Amino acid sequence: MISVRNLDLVIAGRRIISGLDLDIADGRSVALIGASGSGKTTLLNVLSLILRPTAGDLTIDGERLERPSDRRRQRFWRERAAFVLQNYGLIDDETAGYNVMLSDPPLRKHRATTNPAVLDALDRVGLRERVASPVAQLSGGEQQRVGIARALFKNAEYVFADEPTASLDAENRARVAELLLQPGDRARTVVVATHDLELARRCDEIVDLTPSGANATESDAPA
Repeated sequence: MISVRNLDLVIAGRRIISGLDLDIADGRSVALIGASGSGKTTLLNVLSLILRPTAGDLTIDGERLERPSDRRRQRFWRERAAFVLQNYGLIDDETAGYNVMLSDPPLRKHRATTNPAVLDALDRVGLRERVASPVAQLSGGEQQRVGIARALFKNAEYVFADEPTASLDAENRARVAELLLQPGDRARTVVVATHDLELARRCDEIVDLTPSGANATESDAPA
């Protein structure tokens, strides 16, 4: 469970987040929405330990982490978290398989195209046959699915997604949303910052960060 209490974040003299209280239960999917500049990505980065808040409490599974050490943050990213990014976050000249198993030592990258867990993750996103293809040869939708396959390969407890459908057409937006929010996989907690209201409505909860939204939370959002 992720919990924040009275969270503030000030960057370059500008208050981005003020007095935020939020609970994200295990296995839930939460969409952070709001106008540009409302703090969606900033809050996502705080929850994923990329940014440290200016004030307030942040706990993950009961452990206070608003001021984690670099080692503690790296362990969280390595062992428990995965990221799905708008720009895909992939290495263009490496294969889809290698990009899925980035957590393995580089010297083992020759195993990426035959690793059963890698093949299974790519199979789940419909890209098993592209395991040996450089990601630069893949479409935008395929590259985003490789990013999701990486989260599946890691078996991450927490998946943080920043505008994962922003650069995709309608067909690929729907497919990525389905993969990211697989209804049968309740062991994974998903937090997504998005302008895509269709994606947001598929999440269990919506947190509106616009000033008029006053950090309102809508639970059990309709599909």
